[in-house]
Amino acid sequence: MEEVRLGNQGLTVSRIGLGCMGMSEFYGPADEEEAMATIHRALELGINFLDTADMYGVGRNERLVGRAIEDRREEVVLATKFGIVRAEDGTRLGINGRPEYVQRACDASLLRLGVDHIDLYYQHRVDPDVPIEETVGAMGELVEAGKVLYLGLSEAAPETIRRAHATFPISALQSEYSLWSRDPEDEVLPAVRELGIGFVAYSPLGRGFLSGGITAPEDLPEGDWRRNNPRFQGENFRKNLELVERVKEIAAEKDVTPAQLALAWVLHRGEDIVPIPGTKRRRYLEENAAAVEIELDPQDLERIEEALPKGAAAGNRYDESTLRTVNL
Repeated sequence: MEEVRLGNQGLTVSRIGLGCMGMSEFYGPADEEEAMATIHRALELGINFLDTADMYGVGRNERLVGRAIEDRREEVVLATKFGIVRAEDGTRLGINGRPEYVQRACDASLLRLGVDHIDLYYQHRVDPDVPIEETVGAMGELVEAGKVLYLGLSEAAPETIRRAHATFPISALQSEYSLWSRDPEDEVLPAVRELGIGFVAYSPLGRGFLSGGITAPEDLPEGDWRRNNPRFQGENFRKNLELVERVKEIAAEKDVTPAQLALAWVLHRGEDIVPIPGTKRRRYLEENAAAVEIELDPQDLERIEEALPKGAAAGNRYDESTLRTVNL
């Protein structure tokens, strides 16, 4: 697996990463044995960039990742996040970017992960009540203390990114980016490229929709958060299914899976963009890893653009309350 630079601060990661969120929550029942095996298989394939967060499973995901890499820490570029606060029962308590909380959250993540440092530490969401300079200043102190190597932001607006980067160098900006979520192309991608910040694309498979395996809302397991997502409901679902059918046609002609085609498209958007498709099963991990070998020529890219033009997806990518927490 090729490695690429993520930003200009010295961080290098595998060409694609592994999103670990679904191994503990949100996407149906968890299977920790298979999840651990999936992480180990990722490392065997050269996928060294693992992405978790303290709010995934209310800490359970960090503990899972920590156990999986316990004897292989040197092989891993470990990324986690803070800022979305949840109670033990999972209730969301808001966003916290206060400097004193940054320190506590980092120490708690280090303990759960069982490591002495975090390679890439993100602010998961911007706290509108705390100046970004204060939050990032506290994150910079973690770097100076050796607890963190590189800093990142998630779902931040261009002006916030600029102010943060002026406070302490930011290595990566993480945001949703895929064939059906292309908002970052307007302002965020130009801003991070100007500043020399890498871009990490989460949900590059459209939360699984672009894989072609979801044909009805009932295909989603009970408790799967996508059942309440606007793009997976009613008329939006039907319209988006039509878009996926177009992707499936192009994929079949190239003898690849729809998921591989969607991932290859993201990979072709630039070497400064690193997708982190999430999965909790080895067979999907191996399918995703093979996408790095797929070549898309200008004609392929033009056909994909015609099939799924920018803005084609029906429905917001989050519900209204969650949308209010992004791009701040």
